[in-house]
Amino acid sequence: MSSRAERQAKATAQLQAACDKFNAAHQIGAAVSVKLDSGEVRETITVSEAQVLSGHTAVIWLDGISGCYTLERVTALPPANTAAGSPP
Repeated sequence: MSSRAERQAKATAQLQAACDKFNAAHQIGAAVSVKLDSGEVRETITVSEAQVLSGHTAVIWLDGISGCYTLERVTALPPANTAAGSPP
């Protein structure tokens, strides 16, 4: 049986792995969409790397949006120069 501390450490490691995966694929300034608390989906860019906040939530800071948002609400957008219909 694992202790609460061991379960928390495992959960934090999983959150850090999600941040590491996002950061490896997307640099600061990446275009993303975010689902705001109101339900509105807004396109913006990242202004930080993803990180684990206080050991319990994977978050990222976004341009023009106060505070940070959980990484689960953020979706990376394709780079502008690879839009559908563009010549290869």
